[in-house]
Amino acid sequence: MKSLLVVVDMQRDFVSGPLGTKEAQNILPAVVRRIQEFQGDVVYTRDTHNGNYLQTQEGQQLPVVHCVQGTPGWEIVPEVRDAGKGKTVAVIDKPTFGSVALCDFVEAGGYTAVELVGLCTDICVISNALCLKARLWEIPISVRVSCCAGVTPESHENALAAMKMCQIHLV
Repeated sequence: MKSLLVVVDMQRDFVSGPLGTKEAQNILPAVVRRIQEFQGDVVYTRDTHNGNYLQTQEGQQLPVVHCVQGTPGWEIVPEVRDAGKGKTVAVIDKPTFGSVALCDFVEAGGYTAVELVGLCTDICVISNALCLKARLWEIPISVRVSCCAGVTPESHENALAAMKMCQIHLV
């Protein structure tokens, strides 16, 4: 089995920056532990915006400038980044919630199982889990619940329920 751990958007702006939450901060130790224990490759995604963010559809719906490429808030939280040393095979910058490039990467890499952890359960984690499930429907896709946090605890739970209905394994 060739396994991949996808660490979704564990960036400063989502942990301690303008979109940070106590729930995001609380999962940090569990995410670090999971990366260290994972027997397989690790890939990170980074939410990536530029200076025109507020003029985009997303920026009009969520008018909080965040994860602007090259800024400190765009960077992966250091302890999460460092946990993957020696296991990290890629960092995928994504301009939107779900990443087609991530799906391409998983398919080209011949992975036979994918696990997702990170932020936010109800936006980017669910979007990428569903993208992967739609593209690679026979590969088991799982989400480690203790290593994810949503915008709110309620939206986190809603996203988990939706993923479960779409045959994404919750572990």
